[in-house]
Amino acid sequence: MWPLDPSRKEVLRFAVSCRALTLVLQVLTRFLGSSTPIVYWFPAHLLQNQEPLLRSLETVPWKPLSGNSPPGQKIPRNSIMGLLYNWKTCSLVTRCILGYFLTYWLLGLLLHCNFLPWT
Repeated sequence: MWPLDPSRKEVLRFAVSCRALTLVLQVLTRFLGSSTPIVYWFPAHLLQNQEPLLRSLETVPWKPLSGNSPPGQKIPRNSIMGLLYNWKTCSLVTRCILGYFLTYWLLGLLLHCNFLPWT
């Protein structure tokens, strides 16, 4: 099948090993990202410990919106939206975590819609 030229065998071996490594990495990232909650627990733990806005009473999701709040101030029901509204007052850890997840979401949206591989 293959001639005795060793360079072709090396190229084939390299191509097969690169493809196998790529498949393993894609499958691992899909498994870790979709079925392992630890990936999401750690950033949530950091946000709960580092972010004082999440401990304040104004951003509690189950608190109803108050009718006497100032006109320019929004009191969101979703705590993530509260962090995004108050981006400048958030801690550095919160900005890094939110930036990572927003970038991951945006890149995944753009690459998936253009039929590019995204895991």
